[in-house]
Amino acid sequence: MLTRLHRLAANPLVLWAAFLALHVWLGYDGLTHPNQPFGDVTSVYKGWVEQSLDGYRLGIDGPWVYPILAFVPMLAAMGLGPGLYGIGWMIVVGIADAAIFAYLTTRGRRDGRELETGERLKLAAAWWWLLFLLLLGPVALGRIDIITVDLVIAGLLVARNRPVLAGVLLAIATWVKVWPAAMIAAVVITLRRRMRAAVAAAVTLVAVLAGALVLGAGMNAFSFVTEQTGRGMQVEAPASVFWLWSAFAGGGSQVYYDMEILTFQVTGPGSDVAAMLMTPLLVVAVAAVLLFAVYVVRKGAPATHVLPPLALALVMALIVFNKVGSPQFMVWLSAPIILGIVTQGRRFFWPAVLAFVMGGLTQLIYPIAYDAILGLDPVMLTVLTLRNLLSITMLVIAVMMLWQSRNGSGRADQHARGVFGGTVGRGVSRG
Repeated sequence: MLTRLHRLAANPLVLWAAFLALHVWLGYDGLTHPNQPFGDVTSVYKGWVEQSLDGYRLGIDGPWVYPILAFVPMLAAMGLGPGLYGIGWMIVVGIADAAIFAYLTTRGRRDGRELETGERLKLAAAWWWLLFLLLLGPVALGRIDIITVDLVIAGLLVARNRPVLAGVLLAIATWVKVWPAAMIAAVVITLRRRMRAAVAAAVTLVAVLAGALVLGAGMNAFSFVTEQTGRGMQVEAPASVFWLWSAFAGGGSQVYYDMEILTFQVTGPGSDVAAMLMTPLLVVAVAAVLLFAVYVVRKGAPATHVLPPLALALVMALIVFNKVGSPQFMVWLSAPIILGIVTQGRRFFWPAVLAFVMGGLTQLIYPIAYDAILGLDPVMLTVLTLRNLLSITMLVIAVMMLWQSRNGSGRADQHARGVFGGTVGRGVSRG
């Protein structure tokens, strides 16, 4: 029975049918749900593209909230015209996701019927990803974040054997949204051939900047940094829970809609100070994780053992200490956990399961019961609090796994090297 299930799970027709069904469902749900989880796509993204096509190029002729390359997939989604922009977006996202899914599910050419260890783990990662996206819901695909996630997954998976390619992919992702910059640092710290990755990333970052400057961007090329500095505490951010419960208890706090940022935020005693301090705290947290990783690597821990928990710890630090708690941030978890499953198998069992719970709770928070959150419903405030506590828990687990990586030797490391440096590397070389 189990053998039949394994063969069914490895069947290309079953895999791609599940992939297609998931994307059709999430696209349909995102475009028809009353809380408009695809609202950023069909209103904001489309409006930005139309504005730029009319002659005012965001990020070039004026400031913009995103790095310049974020415009590329937004523009590509206009291929079917403004009336079908949402469907065009799903086609763009579907193609990007399909490239990663194909890599995870394509078997090597050989005579045996049984899957090798590396192929089994890649297959497990593919099925995990589909279920995680389903649990997270339409917001997982209805934001620019999914494009960065696909690029980061690819960059991390090829990092050990193709450091130059990894550097290029992660640098491109950084010019779509900033968070992948932390993954560049993770790769540079952990890899032996770190200079190749670092130089490739630096050259790519500078090349994109040079292109923007040639187009006339000037300082607008960096406007995505300054455009975010004035934000308050967003409702879903972990640190905002205090003011939400304060508002529920009548403690002088409240939820309001910021017309400039176009998001719901909290305000109350101390919220302005917290909003000012969160960004420095975020920088300190990320720096602390990176310094800790340097210590672990200097203890002799191999890259194959360090990179997955380091990537996970960085992602969680970026979420836990962020004053912006957008639900789509949870899709960032896909990259380090897929890397962890592919390279370390069962070691990432609990992070993978915890991510399922966090994804399901996030969809419940948004879009399913977002109105209840804004209305300070105590049940949904409890759900949000639980999700945020689990985020902190995931950060602690990732740091503990990073600490344990200093002992990454013997069978566990041999297995990781076999998958990360062997099966994965050979698969990339063929492509």
